[in-house]
Amino acid sequence: MGPNTNTTSLRILAADEDEATLRETNRLLSGLGHTVMAHAVTVEQASELIAREDPDLSVVVVHDDDDHALDLIEEISEYARGPLIVLLGAHESHFVRSAAERGIDAFARPQFDDEVHGAIKLAMKRHAETQALTEQVEQLESALQRRGAIERAKGILMERHGLSERQAFELLRQQARRSNRRVIDLAHAVGDGHALLPGHGD
Repeated sequence: MGPNTNTTSLRILAADEDEATLRETNRLLSGLGHTVMAHAVTVEQASELIAREDPDLSVVVVHDDDDHALDLIEEISEYARGPLIVLLGAHESHFVRSAAERGIDAFARPQFDDEVHGAIKLAMKRHAETQALTEQVEQLESALQRRGAIERAKGILMERHGLSERQAFELLRQQARRSNRRVIDLAHAVGDGHALLPGHGD
């Protein structure tokens, strides 16, 4: 299943070192129509909850302990499937820079509902775009690997049977049709040293 890009009702993990602030965050996010399904106070709790709950979005609230918040950000960005936003009372540029280096997707001030809503929307959009790009890269890499395997198999068949490049590819195609297998599967078999035709092995 692809990433949830719907911002109307997200399952959110909220993390902070302060329980009272987390309760406020719960009210804020619930008021925006989301479900805060887990709270994390420690870094260990964050990783456990991510593994168990697989949230659509994670929110780290910066209270007093910047270092703790950065540790939470680092842990969550390492393990969470969904994006990560930070809620902070003031726009402290040095903290935002450090948080960005650890992988946040957006930040907002919790006292402004519209700003938090906008940050969530931006984070989900960015994350979906990144996922789409990752999938494209993986498809390209897969296509290149398939092409490389077929080229290797053709080279082996050309050497083994004294064929031209075109004849080697035709041999692969014909054998694929006869055996009801994909060309790429036969190419891998040839690359692994299997003879394509009975009695024609090395």
